[in-house]
Amino acid sequence: MSIPELLLISVGLAMDAFAVSLSKGVRMRRGFDVKYALILAVFFGGFQALMPLVGWLVGSRFVSVVDQYDHFIAFALLAFIGVKMIVEAVRGRDEKGNEDAPLRVDLKEILMLAVATSIDALAVGVTFGLMPEVNVGFSVAVIGVVTFLISGCGAFIGHRFGMRFRSGAEIAGGVMLVAIGVKILLSGLGVIGF
Repeated sequence: MSIPELLLISVGLAMDAFAVSLSKGVRMRRGFDVKYALILAVFFGGFQALMPLVGWLVGSRFVSVVDQYDHFIAFALLAFIGVKMIVEAVRGRDEKGNEDAPLRVDLKEILMLAVATSIDALAVGVTFGLMPEVNVGFSVAVIGVVTFLISGCGAFIGHRFGMRFRSGAEIAGGVMLVAIGVKILLSGLGVIGF
């Protein structure tokens, strides 16, 4: 596999993480939170690198089982978090009613998002096992680094957009998460082809 092909695969895999990072960046109201953006980027990049490695290690033994349910899992996680974001935006403000409260890092939520956006990378890892010319270590590192960078950029872009449009942008971010979940579900069910 050539480096341009690997970069294209990496960018393609990172698009869901980018969209989720955009929606999470929208929630940064007090200014761009570098720590929060780094946590997002590390989780998304880490899981996007880990899943192909797991796919490569496990191989085709369990891929049929995972392949049958992955779209349901991703849809459920993304829809849950997206609806939660929409509800919080519609209610307005955080639990204490303080719109300027610092953004709380919810590691459980970020973990669920990282898993949901990286499940498709598992199948890529299985294909790596079928291609003996693929340097798995290098490929996994490239996928992780590309996703890390794209996710960090997504959080920043989301923040810039969110500063202008506040709760409307948060609702749009929640809708985006639900839409990504629906796309994954419909694609997994064979209703759509992308």
